[in-house]
Amino acid sequence: MMMHWTAMKKDELEKQYSPSRWSHRMAADDVIKAHVKAVKEGTERARGLAQTLLNVPYGEGDGERLDAYIPSTNSLVRRSQDSWPCRLLVKVWWWLRSATTLLPEVVALIPVVFVYVKSSIVQYVKMCLLGNMDLMVSQVRKSVVSVVQQYSHISGLYLCGHSAGAHLAAMVLSTDWSQYSITPQIKGAFLVSGIYDLLPILSTYVNEPLKMTEEVAIRNSPSKLIPQLKLSSSCCQIVVAVAENDSPEFRKQSEYYYKALKSTGQNVTMEDVPNTDHFSIIEQLVDEEYHLVKLLLKMMGKS
Repeated sequence: MMMHWTAMKKDELEKQYSPSRWSHRMAADDVIKAHVKAVKEGTERARGLAQTLLNVPYGEGDGERLDAYIPSTNSLVRRSQDSWPCRLLVKVWWWLRSATTLLPEVVALIPVVFVYVKSSIVQYVKMCLLGNMDLMVSQVRKSVVSVVQQYSHISGLYLCGHSAGAHLAAMVLSTDWSQYSITPQIKGAFLVSGIYDLLPILSTYVNEPLKMTEEVAIRNSPSKLIPQLKLSSSCCQIVVAVAENDSPEFRKQSEYYYKALKSTGQNVTMEDVPNTDHFSIIEQLVDEEYHLVKLLLKMMGKS
């Protein structure tokens, strides 16, 4: 990635990596409140319609637990606030949610597994107070492996992540699976308004709880790990999406990651979503007519 950010002052970098300051809909504090409200209401509408299997362990850590959600109607329902966007993907089998004390949640769909990782920058910082970047990445990889092991009949894995969650989903793509007992069959990845190079945030508030060194940032930057992607361009489809009103740095992160993937022959497309900001781009996943929803369903062969 180009090193344009090195010329920026700290306050400008922090503005660039503060998504709420770039919304055209409302003031920064208001857009966050509206996002929280939308997430809460979406979850409340979805709550109560599913049978659940809760706190199934996928690791030895206290927070390494897996929740299974089995819809009792044609509508997907989930409990946690961060799980609500995927409720749209109805008329398909089982849903699972995996969460740790450190990580955004992972939602998986059976028999074609759909993994959803969501985290805002603020959530990222809060979670990092409890651990470190290496551990976060390790746990999200472990949770994916556990889902595949427990449901060995699945025919493929689809990843989706938003914001810092897109970073974690991209790190799953960059996994050296020889270190694990299985190699998941990843058929697609849907990366929304993500961060793919951690070096620019080293001098910002985001790194204050993380205390990442340059070495840690590099080994956890998907854009630096593209050479080790072992995905077949014929079987794994990657969509890199960015909001029209994301900050210039967020937009550049997506553009550079897309171009780097493309240069290695990956099956990747980029979606610049008009009339959206960092929050509305993911909030609209409840709308079946939303462009990204149609793309996601098409990727999974459900359109």
